[in-house]
Amino acid sequence: MQGINVHGVTFRTPFFGPEKAIQAAKRLQLSLTVLDITEDHLIMLKAPRYGYGRNMNPCIDCHTLMLHHAGKLMESIGADFIITGEVAGQRPMSQGKQTLVLVARNSGYGDYILRPLSAQLLPETKPEREGLVDRNKLLGIQGRGRKEQLKLAAQYGITEYSTPAGGCLLTDPSFSRRLKDLLSHNPEPQLREIELLKYGRHFRISPEKKIIVGRNSQDNKGILSFAAPEDEIVTLLNHPGPTVLIIGGGDEEIRKMAARLCLLYGGLREGDVCISSSTGERVVEAEAMGKEEAKQLIIT
Repeated sequence: MQGINVHGVTFRTPFFGPEKAIQAAKRLQLSLTVLDITEDHLIMLKAPRYGYGRNMNPCIDCHTLMLHHAGKLMESIGADFIITGEVAGQRPMSQGKQTLVLVARNSGYGDYILRPLSAQLLPETKPEREGLVDRNKLLGIQGRGRKEQLKLAAQYGITEYSTPAGGCLLTDPSFSRRLKDLLSHNPEPQLREIELLKYGRHFRISPEKKIIVGRNSQDNKGILSFAAPEDEIVTLLNHPGPTVLIIGGGDEEIRKMAARLCLLYGGLREGDVCISSSTGERVVEAEAMGKEEAKQLIIT
């Protein structure tokens, strides 16, 4: 313990949220600021300087952006330096020793960023040089194992902590494919279009049109929560089934395809569906789309 007062900071984007940090801050009785960096994050995501990981995860650029915003918060509240829990070598893309130094420098606050768990392996920082922190009490943990971290948790009586998985949707292969498809057809999507990537099955009907089919009640609720007046919604008439969304509405051919998908995933060979829009509702009869045809359209 070095007698340092700590104020927490965490971040919100469409791809990861602050929920785990909020719960941890409550348990530790730590004050916490949640910064929404969505606007800057989306700009970075389209052309990350250091590229993507295995999927659409621009980890190096993302960490740089978060530290840049943390630095601005540091200045605004009069804090002395920034602490992160990163460990050298824990993640191959974004936490190699040289990468940690690179990220800190590119954030604009390099000399103020302290990684206490691996500080002995990294260059000395300003708070260490100025005596705000005793470098001799900092650690030199490295690698992907977490044995040393678990020992520290036990030493300080911390019994509740989240799993190692980061929870970022950009590391998910299916979500990444949907996002890549969206950006390739619409480089400037609405925020709601990105949020809709989290729900249902997605079908690319044409370069301009996409249909989303709910898989369960949670999907159906999510789809409806992000529907806009210009969209059209297709549901089965007098039968439980998926909520189907035509983003931006469609012509008769698009509506027919949405109705056929609704019947397919509603488990019916044929039947009546209701098509709702801002101008009203109408009922149409259709036959279910074949599985092979749907397979050709789905974004997997």
